[in-house]
Amino acid sequence: MKLGIALSGGGIRGIAHAGVLKALEENGIKIDIIGGTSAGSLVASLYAMGYSPYYIYILFKRYAEELVYISSGPIVSGIGNFMMNRKNTIQGLKTGKSLETIYNKIAYKKGIQKLNQIKMPIVIPSVDIMNSKEYVFTNYIPGGIEDTSQYITNITVGKAVRASSSFPAVFTPCEFENHAFMDGGVLDNVPVYEVKKQGADKVIAVKFDADPVDEESNIMDIVMKTIDIMGSKISEESLEMSDLVLSVYTDKVGLLDVEKLDSCYQYGYNCVMENMDRIKGILEE
Repeated sequence: MKLGIALSGGGIRGIAHAGVLKALEENGIKIDIIGGTSAGSLVASLYAMGYSPYYIYILFKRYAEELVYISSGPIVSGIGNFMMNRKNTIQGLKTGKSLETIYNKIAYKKGIQKLNQIKMPIVIPSVDIMNSKEYVFTNYIPGGIEDTSQYITNITVGKAVRASSSFPAVFTPCEFENHAFMDGGVLDNVPVYEVKKQGADKVIAVKFDADPVDEESNIMDIVMKTIDIMGSKISEESLEMSDLVLSVYTDKVGLLDVEKLDSCYQYGYNCVMENMDRIKGILEE
């Protein structure tokens, strides 16, 4: 039996996925196929390349502030500039180039450049805002698919995760060939279906619940809440395809709360340990 896991987006909360994988490994549960959207793709790609869950956690701590630092003020002006003229340089928004560079460097240490060089089957959704279509970066195009145009294999690891993680209002669209990619969570926040198409017999979905917005919430909290609501609605059908859904509690961790990395990693680990009987139950069915 092949076990797959689908990791959702969720900003800095995504490090909880490393905690999930750590707990699974400690209990002798082997993942054969992995998929991840946005922040989920950051963890999924590292794991598929052979990095251990704990080392993934260390990498996040090392690079998190460099990757996500941006103030909320310029975000507002940046959105305005984007809406007025997409061709102009978008002031105040991160390009995501640092993310791409860092991931290409990490991949190179494993002797990997392109996604199709990774051995473990992996799927990373993104959305082309030019044609409102989902594309999937992967190393294996599923069999029995008549139209394979949505699958892209000849892309660097860094470019793939950058495209899937180009969160609206934070990162500018990621250009690749004739595409302009934005966060995959817009259409496929928990890629259960794509993991199944890679041959998984059982799929565990890992997601985050939307946190409440109150008078203390800032603009990024509101953006995160909006994306969470949208992602939850879109993911309903996908989650129904999974064999088990793990909802990781993260106690109001914001999109860019890098100081809460340790807590999120532990939240993911605890979630698996608390649900270990359920996990082992679906594997024995």
